[in-house]
Amino acid sequence: MQDHDRRRALVDLATLFLRLGATAFGGPAAHIAMMEAEIVGRRRWLTRDRFLDYLGVTNLIPGPNSTELAVQIGYARGGWAGLVVAGVSFIAPAALIVMAIAWVYVRYGRLPQVESILRGLYPVVIAIVAHALWQLGRSAIKSIRLLVFAVLSVAAIVLGAHELIVLASAGLVNAALAGGASRTSRASIVGVLAGPPSLIAVAQGAVPFTLWTLFVTFLKIGAVLFGSGYVLLAFLRADFVERLGWLTERQLLDAIAVGQITPGPLFTTATFIGFLLGGTAGAIVATVAIFLPAFAFVAAVGPFVPRLRGSPVAGAVLDGVNVASLALMAVVTWQLARSTLVTPAAAVLSLASLFVLARYSINTSWLVLAGALAGYLLVL
Repeated sequence: MQDHDRRRALVDLATLFLRLGATAFGGPAAHIAMMEAEIVGRRRWLTRDRFLDYLGVTNLIPGPNSTELAVQIGYARGGWAGLVVAGVSFIAPAALIVMAIAWVYVRYGRLPQVESILRGLYPVVIAIVAHALWQLGRSAIKSIRLLVFAVLSVAAIVLGAHELIVLASAGLVNAALAGGASRTSRASIVGVLAGPPSLIAVAQGAVPFTLWTLFVTFLKIGAVLFGSGYVLLAFLRADFVERLGWLTERQLLDAIAVGQITPGPLFTTATFIGFLLGGTAGAIVATVAIFLPAFAFVAAVGPFVPRLRGSPVAGAVLDGVNVASLALMAVVTWQLARSTLVTPAAAVLSLASLFVLARYSINTSWLVLAGALAGYLLVL
C-alpha cells in the first residue's frame, strides 16, 4: 500500500469509528450490527465471511468484543497503524461522553435524565441487530450441521451455559465432525485462538487509593474478563466495593448504568469509576488500563486469522464459533426485545426501522438519532 493510500485508509478508519463511537448505542450486539452494515454492506472493506471470522476470534479472547472487532478491522484495513487508529477512535468519543456525565454526577450527585431518549433508541437498536443477524446468518450457516449448532447454542445459552463453553464446544465439535486432523492439532488451534493467559495479579487486602493500583486493577479486569456486562459488574464489585472499598454499591450501579446509556463500549464504565476516584487523571488511567489488553490480544492473534481460515481444521473451528457467536447475539436481542417492545408505539418503531434497513442502504447512525428523537418527542 502506497503512502497516499495508507493515509487515506487511516482517515477513513478514524472517520467511521469516531462516528460509531459517538452513536453506537445498545451494547456489543448493536455495535457489531452497525459495523457489519457499514464495513460489509456499505463500504465493502471486508467480505461477510471474513467479518464473521474476525467476530468469531473476538469471542474467544478476553475483553470487549465490539472494541476488539474494531481493532481487528483496523488492522485488516490499515495495518498496525490502522489497529491503533480504529480502536482509539471507537473508544475516545464514548470515554469523553462518560467523563462529562461523571463530572455532572460528581458536581450534582445524580445522573442526567435520559429515560425518554432510551425508550425511542432501543427499538431501533433491536431492528439493527435483527437485520445484521439475518445478513450474517445467511453467510455463517453453510450446512444443516451448522444450523443445528446454532439452534443448540441458543438453547444452551438460554439454559444458563457459560458463553465461552458454548463457543469452544461449537468450534471443537464442528472440527471433530469435519475430520482430517489429530486431537493435538485441534487443541493447538484453540490454544492460538484463546490467547495468552493473564499474568496480572493484585495484592489482596484493603489499600489506599493510588493511580497505580487503579491502573493494575483495571488492567487485570481487561485481561481476564469474558462475557457480558453482568460479568463486568461482578468483577467491579469484587474489586472496588469488596476488596478495595473505594466505591459504594450505589456508585457501582450508577457507573454500570452510565456505561449502558452511553454510546460505544460498555467498558467505558471504567472511565466513570476512574473519574469518581481520581478526577480526570483517574478517568484516563482507568480507560487506558481496561482497554490495553484488548489491543495486545488482537495484535497477537489478529494477523493469524487469514492463515487460520486456510487450515481445514481451523476453518471448521471458526465456522462453529461463528454460528455460536450469532446465537449469543440472538439471545441478547430477544432479551432486549422482551423488555423494550412493551408498547404498540415501540413495536411499530422497531418494525419500521427493520423495513427501512431491509429496503434501503441507509447509514444506521441516522436511524439511531431518529429513534432517540422519537423517544424524546413521543411517549413510547
